[in-house]
Amino acid sequence: MRILILEDEPLVAAHLIKQVRDLEPEWQIIGPVASLREAELLLQAGPDLVLADIQLSDGISLDLFHHLQPAVPVIFTTAYDQYAIRAFKINSIDYLLKPIDPEELAAAFRKYALLRDKYASPQFMGELMQFVRHQQQKQLFKESFTVHSGKSVYVFPLAEIAGFSKNEVIYLHHADGRNWITDYRSLDEIEELLDPQQCYRASRQFIVNRAWLAGYKTDDTSRLTLHFKAGKWPPVTVSKDKAAAFRTWFG
Repeated sequence: MRILILEDEPLVAAHLIKQVRDLEPEWQIIGPVASLREAELLLQAGPDLVLADIQLSDGISLDLFHHLQPAVPVIFTTAYDQYAIRAFKINSIDYLLKPIDPEELAAAFRKYALLRDKYASPQFMGELMQFVRHQQQKQLFKESFTVHSGKSVYVFPLAEIAGFSKNEVIYLHHADGRNWITDYRSLDEIEELLDPQQCYRASRQFIVNRAWLAGYKTDDTSRLTLHFKAGKWPPVTVSKDKAAAFRTWFG
């Protein structure tokens, strides 16, 4: 039995591998793999099962099904909306929210054992591909972010994140006032993962989440100073050149 793990967060991947080994010590683990490019090559070797995060370092893992259509069952692991989870379960693919609960992972493996033959059915794979194509008509954005503190891993949904900032390292500003160091190298990298309707690049140093913006004040130079509902922020300003675009975005 060969299981391929697609996960771009190193500590999360290590924890997931330990969980798999605890549940199925005889299984051969392939990976972890952090990118679609690597995963595409390994899928051609025909693993028996894939354990996949939806958001990888270079794109959405659902793209693998669209292009390769591998007849292999997948258990998705990520934080995403409940409607997508329900749809995946209708199609008999399990979907586990991070952090992964060992009992839920064990239940997913039992479900795989029961449904193994089903994945060889052309009708089932056709229904699966129809669902995946429907998902790809929508652009998927990252719904949660992972941070590390010592040996602990924390996953915060975007709804709890006031924004991000750069000061030598990239900080995640939680709505409860705590600031966490992330593994991201630039705000550009984070900006590409966020829904632009929800989050805004206020300056080179700051990305803000609309949900936690209380308002703004205009100064004599037409710059904007942003006010937040929560979080510990240094002064965040929007330049005169970007002020009009910000007002339009903020509504």
